[in-house]
Amino acid sequence: MKKVALLGNRRAELVEAPDPRPKEDWALVKIHAAPMCTEYKTFVSEHAAGNLGHEAAGEVVAVAQPGPVRVGDRVVVLPQYPCGKCALCVAGDYIYCEHVYDIERFIGTRDGTATMAQYILKPVSLLPVIPEGMSYEMASLACCALGPTFGPMDTMNVGAFDTVLITGAGPVGLGGVVNAKLRGAQVAVTEYHPYRVERARKLGADLVVDPRREDAVKQIVDFTAGLGVGKAVECSGCVPAQRLCIDATRRRGSVAFVGECYDDALKITVSPDLLRKGLGIHGSWMYNRRLVPQVMQVIQRSPVIKDLISHVLPMSRIQEAMEISASHDCAKIILKPWE
Repeated sequence: MKKVALLGNRRAELVEAPDPRPKEDWALVKIHAAPMCTEYKTFVSEHAAGNLGHEAAGEVVAVAQPGPVRVGDRVVVLPQYPCGKCALCVAGDYIYCEHVYDIERFIGTRDGTATMAQYILKPVSLLPVIPEGMSYEMASLACCALGPTFGPMDTMNVGAFDTVLITGAGPVGLGGVVNAKLRGAQVAVTEYHPYRVERARKLGADLVVDPRREDAVKQIVDFTAGLGVGKAVECSGCVPAQRLCIDATRRRGSVAFVGECYDDALKITVSPDLLRKGLGIHGSWMYNRRLVPQVMQVIQRSPVIKDLISHVLPMSRIQEAMEISASHDCAKIILKPWE
């Protein structure tokens, strides 16, 4: 099979790898749509990497034993390799599993475990079936396009009487706009990159604020008649944006942190920031497995869902795709591994 590899020095190309084979309760999926996520960060850092991508949609082409999916099923490929047996996995919170598979020990190689490739191996529990009539490209949005913000919006019960703040209008934040608008909420977004400002507005954002402005918090609070937003979802992984969420959220509101952040530390002073505001803080990585049907309904019902995808490219044009992703002049980019 062909898969994407980063060779360093901002070079990406396709390389050959052995076709994987399923075993036990794992299935082999032929990938038809592979969304891009944060892989551009490795690309611009000029590091080498050979297993890229963690979200996809495709067709089951082989199984090792009878199970809940069959050859020919069209499926979404959910991320990670959880054990499937612990209390978290059984409850549907597989993404937080602390006993993930030792991939190389289980199948003997890491080939066949990345989605920017023509095939992938996955436990059958992570392969929900795609609704009839939904394209592979649309179904693939059920992973990191809609998923990271769908989870916390479900937890915080975002609804028609809420104003939601979304910080960062990258693909995850833009997915948050889609999720919040379908729930009937008013949406404020912070973003300064021109392409993404315009895309956020196109998807229905009611207010877009440049977070670099000194009056950014005031603009958001004024938008809510001086109260502050009821719910905030931080999607940028940027400490100033994390702080802005806390400052712009009203008393008894809720803030969810979604954007990955390792380098810096957010300073929270417990009494003024949490206790006296009565603020609820949530960390959220993905949605519970039981919510897959609702995520599919977002794809089916949203009138703007197609605008969450900005590019559909053959995987053979991976160098171009990486450059576009690194430029941020994009929403979600979908790769077609067989083109």
